[in-house]
Amino acid sequence: MRASAVCGHDGPVSSEDLENYETDAELALYREYRDVVGLFQYVVETERRFYLCNKVDLQVRASGGDVYFEVTMTDAWVWDVYRSARLVRNVRVVTFKDVNIEELSTDDGAIPDIRHLRPR
Repeated sequence: MRASAVCGHDGPVSSEDLENYETDAELALYREYRDVVGLFQYVVETERRFYLCNKVDLQVRASGGDVYFEVTMTDAWVWDVYRSARLVRNVRVVTFKDVNIEELSTDDGAIPDIRHLRPR
């Protein structure tokens, strides 16, 4: 990537330029989240990603004494600052880590507070 694409000028990119670029990208992502959250029914958080979706299925699986989770989502939006296409028709996640699924409230119009989320 050219320096001008990141910081708006030619020449070397400083660590401050990169930090400002990442901050701007995260702010843009939060604004996109704020715009689309009302379109979805569920919030799904895994160890690697945060999703909004309209349908979610969680299956607990066992294999040789290990337990893992298989999560399938439909019509999902992915919280990922580095991903250009965040809307995904189908998502399948297999993980040994915790999975948190919350149904979004439709009556109060409140937006869940996700400021604690950072790209992992």
